[in-house]
Amino acid sequence: MTSRKKIVMIGPVYPYKGGISHYTGLLYQSLVQKHDVFMMSYKLQYPHFLYKKEQRDYSNDTFKIKNTVFGVHTANPFNWISTARQIRLWNPDLVIIQWWHPYFAPCYWTICKCLRKCKILFLCHNVFPHERFPLDRFLTRRVLACGSFFIVQSTQDEMDLKSIKKDAIYKKTVHPTYNVFKFQNMTMEEGRSLLGLAKEERVLLFFGFVREYKGLKHLLRALPLVAEQMEHIKLLVVGDFADDKVQYLNLIKELGITSYVELYDGYTPDREVEKFFAAADLVVLPYESATQSGIVQIAYGFEKPVIATNVGGLPDVVLNNRTGYIVEAQNSRQLAERIISFFNENKAELFREGIRQEAYKYSWDRMREIIEGWL
Repeated sequence: MTSRKKIVMIGPVYPYKGGISHYTGLLYQSLVQKHDVFMMSYKLQYPHFLYKKEQRDYSNDTFKIKNTVFGVHTANPFNWISTARQIRLWNPDLVIIQWWHPYFAPCYWTICKCLRKCKILFLCHNVFPHERFPLDRFLTRRVLACGSFFIVQSTQDEMDLKSIKKDAIYKKTVHPTYNVFKFQNMTMEEGRSLLGLAKEERVLLFFGFVREYKGLKHLLRALPLVAEQMEHIKLLVVGDFADDKVQYLNLIKELGITSYVELYDGYTPDREVEKFFAAADLVVLPYESATQSGIVQIAYGFEKPVIATNVGGLPDVVLNNRTGYIVEAQNSRQLAERIISFFNENKAELFREGIRQEAYKYSWDRMREIIEGWL
């Protein structure tokens, strides 16, 4: 394939917040190198009564996509039809839709039905939502039935997709690396200086939205076990706690680990991400369940090793004893043992080399090549 193709992408991009917005922007930047890409984002992503916090962040335009059309109003059926009409006029070779939650099912189903002659690729961040609800399976099945092709990024999503569309034509690949948060190429010393951390501290990082399924409580319960074996341990918890912060504060107090934990509650703007990953020795994902996680890919962008649990697609991207460790979910003792091993056995450089060796596997060029197979 040598000629440029026409591609329409539908999904969140700057100024919308979050990992999927970053993902869509980076995928666009890769595809537009070889193809003509029309970016269609949201006039309204979520109604305020469903998502009360600010959905946009204008503080950093690194991920801005020029000429994006903010045309999709996800709660207006008349808009869905006019959006599809606009896409048809462009006559694309492929339409790529970012899929992660059944809220979008009525909107996307209508658009897809109006694009009957178009090839449609659903890029699945999650086939089913993390927090399940009645009718989610029915809604997901209905809209994904419209897809020509699918990309899944974990074994769990592969199984979920086949459970609702047995004849799905799909490719399974790993989530590419977010390698664009190095705005200053900050050293560990510089990151720690900004955060008031000492050079000798052993710094763990839990990053991202704090939700029950992400298992922060298991990491907190591991800390006293780690502190018994080594000094200067510090855990940075960086993310939006929503309405659950009190239970974590109570657990920290109950465990007597207040001096070991620093909380940074709230959304982290893009330009603030670097200092936390630069300062960290080790990124920890103690999830109880998952499909895949962009946090691993941010960590790899900084060449930071990861400890993750044996759930969903995490073992596909965290290679045990090569780029980090895999531990059993909800097992604080095993988690503590791996943290201690990492520092006592000086595994940092070995794991960083493993991350470098896997770099192409996690590249946006590879994702583009997979998509080009359907053009």
